[in-house]
Amino acid sequence: MRLAVLTVACVAAMAAAPVYAQDSAAALRQDIQTLRQTLEQMEKRLEAIESGRPPPASPVATAGPSPGTTAAPLPSPAPTAEPLPLPAPLTAQAQVPGMGQAILPQRDSVSDPSTAASRPDSAAGPTDPELKGFFAIPNTDTLIRIGGYAKLDAIADSRAAGDQEQFITSSIPVGSAHRDVSNFTLHAKQTRFSFEARRPTTHGNLRFYLENDFFGSSDSYQFRLRHAYGQLGNTYAGYGYSSFMDADSLPDTLDFAGPGGAGYLLVAGIHHSFAMGKGNTLTIAAEDPDTQLSNPAEGIMPVDQLPDVTVTARMERDWGHLQLGGVARSLGYDGDAGDGRRFAGGLQLSGSAAIGEQDLLLFGMLGGKGLARYTADLTGSGMDAVVTADGRLQALSLYGGFVGYTHYWSPLWRSNLIYGQLTSGRNDALAADAFRQSRYGVFNLLWSPAPSWTMGMELLYGQLEQQGGQRGDTVRLQGSLQYNFIK
Repeated sequence: MRLAVLTVACVAAMAAAPVYAQDSAAALRQDIQTLRQTLEQMEKRLEAIESGRPPPASPVATAGPSPGTTAAPLPSPAPTAEPLPLPAPLTAQAQVPGMGQAILPQRDSVSDPSTAASRPDSAAGPTDPELKGFFAIPNTDTLIRIGGYAKLDAIADSRAAGDQEQFITSSIPVGSAHRDVSNFTLHAKQTRFSFEARRPTTHGNLRFYLENDFFGSSDSYQFRLRHAYGQLGNTYAGYGYSSFMDADSLPDTLDFAGPGGAGYLLVAGIHHSFAMGKGNTLTIAAEDPDTQLSNPAEGIMPVDQLPDVTVTARMERDWGHLQLGGVARSLGYDGDAGDGRRFAGGLQLSGSAAIGEQDLLLFGMLGGKGLARYTADLTGSGMDAVVTADGRLQALSLYGGFVGYTHYWSPLWRSNLIYGQLTSGRNDALAADAFRQSRYGVFNLLWSPAPSWTMGMELLYGQLEQQGGQRGDTVRLQGSLQYNFIK
């Protein structure tokens, strides 16, 4: 009996199996069709989103089983992490998020002073408009970049130039017994290293910048700090370019010093920029003071009681820029027979202008009293002021400027023609060998076969005139080879 029952049950199961299997196969085929339709709809939505068109209706609402069939329910999806962002096209340049974009026309520069300059909202500069080379620190919002370059300079002077590594016209020997001796120098002191960090914050963009070169000693490769500052939003604090100077107007030279009539100073300070709209800004700064006296007598020492205060107005457009800066200084001294105080200062107008697609004009002009510290030629020379025989403190007058013209012969070749001049007023309290006037002229031809590699030749002429009327001049030929880390 039991055997009969089991036999009947097996026969019934075998008879029903084909029907059940047939139904399951049909349901499975329907599920596969439904998933295929859903995938096609999702692909169409993705294409629409990327092209900017309105996406079609959700495939969840439109896809479903055919009438008359019952599809097996799909399993619930497991929890997943947030979707990864789609990769950017390989041809696009990655932008540092949250940072302002460059307004000025793009340009090339050997010494590249624009990269280190502080800008409102930490915006990109004309020599680095895409902010290349940054990479993220994992699990943070901070991006960092290691930059700089290695540079070798070969320098030949027709006669003594004073400084054998930089062309500083105020150091040209006058009346020296060895002034007619030619000289050759090979050095790599302009080699530079920089570290930069950027990140967005709730109070604005944060930037930290550190840079050095090896001009710290005249007879060795001693580390020299050039920049060490932080900037949050539009507030800057640290050591770097004075806000009085205009890094974007400095011409493109193989010579490291540049024209003596340009405003140039590295100094500790704090400043804040106010956005005025449409590329216009106003910057107010307080900077470390340093009264530099010309040949002070024994018992006389310079005294600084107030910071140097600068105010700078700037206008940027796609054709170039204009900048007007002013500095106010409190000069002082203390001596055995008395003391003295005097306010001094000056103005600088500078800028750049693109001429067509292959030419660029750069210029700067300055003037005032007690302004020598803020010029490329006379920083540290003691030409801010002089103490007269009767104990009065006189701020020395100074005026000058430069103009530079860049022409791109091709995407790989460019030339620069530059002239500069700086003049100090005559003063009977100055020694006969004190600075009176300097002239600076440059013509170069530069070749950049790759963005990270530049080489060129440069012809320089310099002349110095002293207060007593004596003059000296020299001609320099300089060749350079430079490799940039990030470019």
